[in-house]
Amino acid sequence: MASVATHPGAGKPVALVTGGSAGIGRAITERLLQDGYEVVNFDLRAPAAQLPGEAYVAVDLCDVDATRQAVATLAAEREVLYLVNNAGTVRPALLEDATPDDLAVVTALNIRAPMLLMQGLLPGMRRRQFGRVVNIASRAALGKTERTVYAATKAGLLGMTRTWALEMGGDGITVNAIGPGPIATELFERVNPPGAPQTERIRASIPVRRMGTPADIAHAAASLLDPRAGFITGQVLYVCGGMTVGLGNVA
Repeated sequence: MASVATHPGAGKPVALVTGGSAGIGRAITERLLQDGYEVVNFDLRAPAAQLPGEAYVAVDLCDVDATRQAVATLAAEREVLYLVNNAGTVRPALLEDATPDDLAVVTALNIRAPMLLMQGLLPGMRRRQFGRVVNIASRAALGKTERTVYAATKAGLLGMTRTWALEMGGDGITVNAIGPGPIATELFERVNPPGAPQTERIRASIPVRRMGTPADIAHAAASLLDPRAGFITGQVLYVCGGMTVGLGNVA
């Protein structure tokens, strides 16, 4: 609630979270609601249950016109000074199996959509001379097998994060990224069931000896969104239990 108390805008702070219906995005949505934000959730899939203070908007973020229209409507109706670009897709494949369609779809969601949303909200942030942006990247940006397209787009998102931090810092807008490690989402556990040998190998490679949770990422995002975090910008925070400082496999 401290972050809400220092919010520079009128009324309750409003955050836009993409992909807020499940997994990490859901945890971020829930955390921000707990902290006193109102949350607008842009997702193609509706949440299992809409929460008090949450506004769900069905948006295909791979569609340029739909994305522009959705963010323009939102910016016209509400002052949105907080943005979490969380939505993303993977399409794993070895280099020889990756297709132009893979590249187009993953780029559209992982890079183009964040750019369009930032463009749509930037005028309002500049008017207020304040904004907080968090981009959810991936440790795969450091390199990972079967991730040619995904790793490239997440590395691109880190490049945009740093560029935006330079361009917008004078307007009181901070832009940071989070690189999650192995996070026990429903999707992760479908591929790596708890207790399975491969899951135990991953867990043993993490210095803190546990899997991350979506709440771990939500806590990091909430910290970077805090209005008092105004001297942190252009940074990548790896929330990975220490894997990034060691030799563990990139998740």
